[in-house]
Amino acid sequence: MDDTAEVRGIWEALGLPGIVDVHTHFMPKNVMDKVWRYFDDAGPLIGRPWPITYRSDESDRLATLRGFGVRAFTSLIYPHKPDMAAWLNQWAAQFAADTPDCLSTATFYPEPGAVRYVTSAIDHGARVFKAHVQVGGYDPTDVLLDEVWGVLAESGTPVITHCGSGPTPGAHTGPGPIRAVLARHPRLRLIVAHMGGPEYTDFLDIAAAHDGVHLDTTMAFTEFMEQTMPFPPADHPRLRDLGHRILWGSDFPNIPYPYAEAMRAVCDLPGVDDDWLRGVFHDNAAALFGLHIRD
Repeated sequence: MDDTAEVRGIWEALGLPGIVDVHTHFMPKNVMDKVWRYFDDAGPLIGRPWPITYRSDESDRLATLRGFGVRAFTSLIYPHKPDMAAWLNQWAAQFAADTPDCLSTATFYPEPGAVRYVTSAIDHGARVFKAHVQVGGYDPTDVLLDEVWGVLAESGTPVITHCGSGPTPGAHTGPGPIRAVLARHPRLRLIVAHMGGPEYTDFLDIAAAHDGVHLDTTMAFTEFMEQTMPFPPADHPRLRDLGHRILWGSDFPNIPYPYAEAMRAVCDLPGVDDDWLRGVFHDNAAALFGLHIRD
């Protein structure tokens, strides 16, 4: 069975109208090319070979996602230096305007003026933000971000946050800084990327303590990730208990295996049922983002 047929077979068997994928990457071509070169070189934040399975041009990638039956997705962008976030936001806003099934995405960096361009992005329709603490190399408790977190909390705009220490630790990764941010801004809607791996247990604790915290499945549970960052078996029952706040994410196109393989890994988790899977692959994100997807 080819990848597309297998992906569609999974969600069709669950009676869903399709998939909502909260963790996909579309970027300016020059930025995406640099990201792919970094993966090709197995850079220090990766540490092992990482082939890009869906390396193709933008129109091809969009056709692939739509062929899978992905009905809504993101264009996760992220800066690694000052004076980068605002122009990435401009690009992403135009991409979303041209791509109606993309949730308009934005980002930020700790720099003067960040609260201004974050507020502007929200006012112009941004529905989700990306914060990449590892690649950005910044402290999420930086004073330059305090107003930014406040604006995001007040607006209720979800923030997909790579804050776990996988695949290798960063200067400010791990649960501590995020706990500090949530202590100051408890109404934040955070989506912890990659289930917070490898600190899975800590981020499950954070989600249990904060109603606004969700986790995305991106790369978690796959054979590729289990080799270096295995999910603790003792926490499997907690996945069931927090199922209403777990969202499907793939990391498309930057994944080193077929899309269907990651979906199978989620379906094969012990103790999950079809209702749980329907929530993860579609219903939870549809509710969070107010999507009305019809057959």
